[in-house]
Amino acid sequence: MMSNKQTHSAAAPLKAASVGLFVLILVLLPAVLSNYQTLQLTTVVIYAIALLGLNILMGYGGQVSLGHGAFFGIGAYVFAILLTQAGLPYWIGVPLTGLICLLGGILFGLPALRLEGHHLALATFALAVALPQILKNDKLAPWTGGVQGAVIDPVGAPAFLPLSSDQFLYYLCLFVAIIAFATAWNLLRGRTGRAIVAIRDNPIAAASMGINTAYYKTMTFGVSAMFTGVAGALGALAAQYVAPDSFSFFLSISLVVGVVVGGISTISGAIFGAVFIQFIPDIVEQISKAATWAIYGVFLIGLMYLAPNGFVGMCVSLRDYFKHRNVKPVPPQPAKPAETGLLAERKL
Repeated sequence: MMSNKQTHSAAAPLKAASVGLFVLILVLLPAVLSNYQTLQLTTVVIYAIALLGLNILMGYGGQVSLGHGAFFGIGAYVFAILLTQAGLPYWIGVPLTGLICLLGGILFGLPALRLEGHHLALATFALAVALPQILKNDKLAPWTGGVQGAVIDPVGAPAFLPLSSDQFLYYLCLFVAIIAFATAWNLLRGRTGRAIVAIRDNPIAAASMGINTAYYKTMTFGVSAMFTGVAGALGALAAQYVAPDSFSFFLSISLVVGVVVGGISTISGAIFGAVFIQFIPDIVEQISKAATWAIYGVFLIGLMYLAPNGFVGMCVSLRDYFKHRNVKPVPPQPAKPAETGLLAERKL
């Protein structure tokens, strides 16, 4: 029989090949899609980055957040201000927005260290509810545009690339997403990821082993906000417009739904969750415009009943089922009769 280490080593090339094939398909898709479909796919990529950030906090960190739509909005507005007010190009604005959101997440995470569970959820909920009203404040209108929002100039493809503006934006978002997913994978599979999971599972035991729980909790919040802020910047670039009502509490709930549907504590679950929150509401609306959200709720309840661990968990369960189904049971070996009498005494 193969050991777990040998099995993992044998499966590693297959996983790498699957990831490479998936990325290749994503690269080739715009060639067969219309501009509108390409824009929809761009939105899926943007949501996947945001869900990746939220999953790091909720799935791996064990901290509940109902306000990540606020970080999405902060990223969008910071990016808009950097472009319209500071005059920076988009390729500087996106990473700078991520850095600013990282610092903002750390600052928000410091007072949140004393909060756990539903208390932290209420704190993040307050942030999500307050942000649209803050953005509408007249004193911030010179930077945010107030109630009317702000317009962002569209980004065109360079002259040497035979791409439309929608295709170029898609490849830009895909490039950022690959960097984000690779960073998250390396972060979570290393020492930092093990420390984050240890704090989630048992903070007292983690602290007794010398893990700085305050540091890792704060950095988890900061990194999560950074990914979500970058997604907000790309979302603003795709929409070419930012407005306070675009980042309501409903966006935060949609992100939580995407994380749960995709699969908590899974990196690939962000992709499934992004597809769900982008396409399922449109499909439900086509079924019935009068009871759109009622059908959406029933669909969500049924999905959670059939796949309580999300799409990734369902795929893992199906894989294990068929894997064990094809394994032939080993017939039991007959037991040797016990030796008694003179033969047993001779051996003694």
